[in-house]
Amino acid sequence: MACNHAHEDRPNESHQHSRCDLTACAHVHAARDKLKIAVVLGILILAVEVTGGIFANSLALMSDAGHMLTDVASLIVALLAVRICTNPPSKSMTYGYQRITILAALFNAVVLIGIAVFIGGEAYHRILDPQPVQGAILFFTAIIGVVINLYIGLGMRGEADNINIKSAMLHVLGDAAASGGVIIAGVVIYFTKWYIVDPIISLLIALLVAAGAWKIIRETYVVLMEGAPEKIDFEEVAGTLRSIPGIIDIHDLHIWSLTTNCNAMSGHIVVDGNLTVSETQTIIRRIEDLLDRQYRIGHVSVQVEDRDHPHINGLLCAYRQ
Repeated sequence: MACNHAHEDRPNESHQHSRCDLTACAHVHAARDKLKIAVVLGILILAVEVTGGIFANSLALMSDAGHMLTDVASLIVALLAVRICTNPPSKSMTYGYQRITILAALFNAVVLIGIAVFIGGEAYHRILDPQPVQGAILFFTAIIGVVINLYIGLGMRGEADNINIKSAMLHVLGDAAASGGVIIAGVVIYFTKWYIVDPIISLLIALLVAAGAWKIIRETYVVLMEGAPEKIDFEEVAGTLRSIPGIIDIHDLHIWSLTTNCNAMSGHIVVDGNLTVSETQTIIRRIEDLLDRQYRIGHVSVQVEDRDHPHINGLLCAYRQ
């Protein structure tokens, strides 16, 4: 759901205050439809796994069902976030609501960590005291889970550049992998009666879930802390801007993401004080064009200064005693 749009007719186009459309998310309708289907199928898998887990007396299957419950919740949260993100900016929310998708991704990741801890604790107790498990029921129930989860997860691959959809997709694909582990457990238990395999698989599921969730938390942390996007080199951007004819220097440069693939930059450029307004506007157009094409930075705010303009290159808001 990238927000950047390159412009073909650069030199003579009318000035646009933002190359990043803050009131719309590309592919939003496609993502919404896919999420609706995913929610319905997720509820179906949840019902099947809970039923199978009860009849099979399998912690691995119930753990997988617990994971699926968070999958459904994450898909619903992702769907709500996709709807909210298209709301237009207001006087109180001047950037709009696109960052709600980041909050949704963070919520889903935290829930995943919680479910991983719970599964791990239950697995530990069952390793100490293995319980009889019906391997055949375990096997066939898990196969249904794998097939439907893969259908859901792979169907959302086209939206994976959005961290909100990515976190929901991670839920589903993680559950598919977990169901794969449950299938292995079902086969082993059916032929060997090694019931301890059930909690061991559950523990592996917990570790898989926690690892994926931690990665999402790190990504959302960078966005919420206004950190520079991972794929953008701060020093390279600064050097590129200084190479533009007419720019003497640049300071107070800030690069961050409003949401996934919707990058922004603000900075002060120093130019010759004898330049006309029209000439400085030409420089600004070049900045917008270069940042959009080369770094996918679509929302650019530039303050133009001459050599004599006093400034303090530091934080936007300084602490005052």
